[in-house]
Amino acid sequence: MSTRLLLVRHGETEWHADNRYAGTSDVGLTPRGFEQAAELAGHLRTRKDAPTALYCSPQSRARRTAEPSAHALGLTPTVVADLAEVHFGLAEGRTLTEVRELGKAQSEAVEKFLGDPVGHAFPDAESPTLAARRGASALRAIAEAEEGPVLVVAHNTLLRLSLCLLLGIPLRHYRTVFPRIENCAITELGISGDRTSLLGFNIPAR
Repeated sequence: MSTRLLLVRHGETEWHADNRYAGTSDVGLTPRGFEQAAELAGHLRTRKDAPTALYCSPQSRARRTAEPSAHALGLTPTVVADLAEVHFGLAEGRTLTEVRELGKAQSEAVEKFLGDPVGHAFPDAESPTLAARRGASALRAIAEAEEGPVLVVAHNTLLRLSLCLLLGIPLRHYRTVFPRIENCAITELGISGDRTSLLGFNIPAR
């Protein structure tokens, strides 16, 4: 039997409009982000297959997103350090335009990143390969520990990298195969041991 995981990216943050790389930075939710978290909780509460467990990243934007669902479902969130977002090194806290404006070398780093975000991650960034491994391992461990369905609240890049590794997609394509995980949308996986099925992607929480 496979365990179903409902993967959710946190709600909209204060850096969302600028497309600024948040990474490991502690960025708060916008009013819209809190609304999205409440809408997610309302949706999950009415599902016939409502989650029976809840896991989340330790970062505040993920924990604050998980809180309404925890209250609505009567669950206590389990915080998992390996669900934290990737650190983006040079790009942390910046937009791509701002990185380019730092100088020629930095502008070249942006172009290399866009061509191959795994082989040419930003200087001082966490290795995307290692991030994918920790994220995928965390999701497999959750699936082994729970019968499901399980709500998992985490982050855009960490989840996309993990999805690629779990589904056998080359990591360097994570930005093209999964251009974006929408805030508080649901991506559903079925995990049974080393076998993973993508059951739904970016499903609105309505």
